[in-house]
Amino acid sequence: MQLKPVDTVDSISAADFKKLYYNTKKPVVIKNLAKQWPAYNKWNWDYFIDIVGDKEVGVYNNIKSDSYTPINTADAYMKFGDYLKKVKAGPLDLRIFLFNIFQHAPEVVKDFTWPDELMKGFVKKYPMLFVGGEGSVTHMHFDIDMSHILHTQFSGKKRVLLFPHEEQYKLYRKPWEVLSLANYANYHESFDYENFPAVKKAQGYEVILEHGDTLFMPAGYWHHMEYIESGFAMSLRAMQSSLGGKLNGLWKLFGMRGIDTLMKKTAPVWWYNRKKKKVYQLAAAAINQ
Repeated sequence: MQLKPVDTVDSISAADFKKLYYNTKKPVVIKNLAKQWPAYNKWNWDYFIDIVGDKEVGVYNNIKSDSYTPINTADAYMKFGDYLKKVKAGPLDLRIFLFNIFQHAPEVVKDFTWPDELMKGFVKKYPMLFVGGEGSVTHMHFDIDMSHILHTQFSGKKRVLLFPHEEQYKLYRKPWEVLSLANYANYHESFDYENFPAVKKAQGYEVILEHGDTLFMPAGYWHHMEYIESGFAMSLRAMQSSLGGKLNGLWKLFGMRGIDTLMKKTAPVWWYNRKKKKVYQLAAAAINQ
């Protein structure tokens, strides 16, 4: 992997953000954006346990999903409050993602401000909460709706690995999916370059997010996250401004995923072998470019 640090700014004007990052599809960390929000000091484990602790949520372990399983399938379900108590107690390889806490407790929307000055198209019905225990992992993927993301860390530290969408074949993207065949867990200590040699040529970014950091992830960016400490974050999603970008997201969300799910149910072994063969063909071509 050929990695660079993500640009970091304390604050940034809307004009500079659009010129330097939004238009160029380059990630950036904004340190002070969330520090203006009540949520910066207000949101903590006990606060969420009190307001939505009785809601049932899907939890996900660190085991990388195989090519037979539909994406976003939870490994277990439990009360949100019970899960947060386990997170507080110590290391836990369980995480929660795409939890719309605001649907259950709409009053918390008042705790932050939509940064409309930075970009348009925010999907304001769906701000999402992401929670992970120390040691939990979000495996390498890109977001299926191809939205731009502002991802704000509110507690704990998290290591993030990022790659532009164009690096997909070097990352061993599984056809018809948003996931990589390779396992990037603990990549900073070791990685299986023997079986996934194209990753050596992949050019990306690395950053550690802390309390209050807001990461801009341009549409389609691949990302892998590891919770150095137990923590939670919120993602604000914005649709791409171009019609082509919107249609691409809709196709992946409703067309690509539907076809992949159908094939996993009807011809799982054939479909898996076909996709795996294609993965390595595309990676070999990427090495030779």
